[in-house]
Amino acid sequence: MRGFRQFGYAVAMAVLVVPVAQLGGGRAFAQSEDAGFQAYLQQVAGIARAQGVSQGTIDSVLPTLTFNARVVEFDRQQPETNPNAPIPKFAPYRAQHVDSARITRGRAKYAALRPLLQRVERETGVPEGIMISIYGNETNYGAFTGNFDLARALASLAYEGRRRALFQQEFIDTLKLMDRGYRRDQLVGSWAGATGYPQFLPSVVLRLARDGDGDGRADIWRSEADALASIANYFRDAGWRPGQPWGVAASVPASLDRNAIANRTNSPRCPRVHARHSMWKTVGEWRALGVTPVSSKLRDSDMASLLEPDGPGATAYLLTGNYRVILDYNCSNFYGLSVGLLADAVAG
Repeated sequence: MRGFRQFGYAVAMAVLVVPVAQLGGGRAFAQSEDAGFQAYLQQVAGIARAQGVSQGTIDSVLPTLTFNARVVEFDRQQPETNPNAPIPKFAPYRAQHVDSARITRGRAKYAALRPLLQRVERETGVPEGIMISIYGNETNYGAFTGNFDLARALASLAYEGRRRALFQQEFIDTLKLMDRGYRRDQLVGSWAGATGYPQFLPSVVLRLARDGDGDGRADIWRSEADALASIANYFRDAGWRPGQPWGVAASVPASLDRNAIANRTNSPRCPRVHARHSMWKTVGEWRALGVTPVSSKLRDSDMASLLEPDGPGATAYLLTGNYRVILDYNCSNFYGLSVGLLADAVAG
């Protein structure tokens, strides 16, 4: 969430934390500002100790850290959410993320990992195709996982202060992972701290990473079995309902009164994403309004909402509660639809 920037922070050395934007477009901090970063780390060390991080880990990591202005620049370049900005069309995004190359690679992974996927689905209820699709959408099946040092990146983002509550805890959780025996050179990922094949934040690794290959360790960086089991565990924890599809494409009559089906509730999380969905109705009720699913995956008793990502006249979707679980992974309708569509294309 974008919020107020917190540039000041009380530290023992009383060093001013200066906004990166005031330092010439993200240039490296001068010596005094770097002292501020080091002073901030000493304060975080106390918080980390209080949360159980060992002194050995603190002493081995914190003295090696330097401020990384590059990750702060990336964070500041993220588009702010403007509720009045026009929403682009989904079709170009779909063409890029559910393309023939990604489908082909996904089918190859699906075939190669089928015994594992079948076992994990039996254990969790999360479909094989959804696991593979998340893997493909997040890292192109392990091809791109990021190479930023998580400790340095997250400490720098926390020090900058704009989203300190998020990044400070993720930095401390990175130290906790080191206490559990994960090497620092293994803990690399995106500039914002997402790591491994599933692109979990460190807090999620601590909470939900699972051993999928039976070696007693959850290694989401090198073991596809562990990564896929961890993805499934995330979805189960988020409320995935076994046996229910994420949704289906549907045809919508031009006569449908969209005002009558408009969503009347406000979501506390990413409201602009959820505001595009209609109210909930049974599939039978949608049929009575002329909205026709293109497949028989949904029963008439199933609850679904309607989403028309490209507006009237284009492909629409009837979406179940499991679609909301995909949004829990990444709260974007384009992402959620792409995950569902790629899963269907890979696993059928």
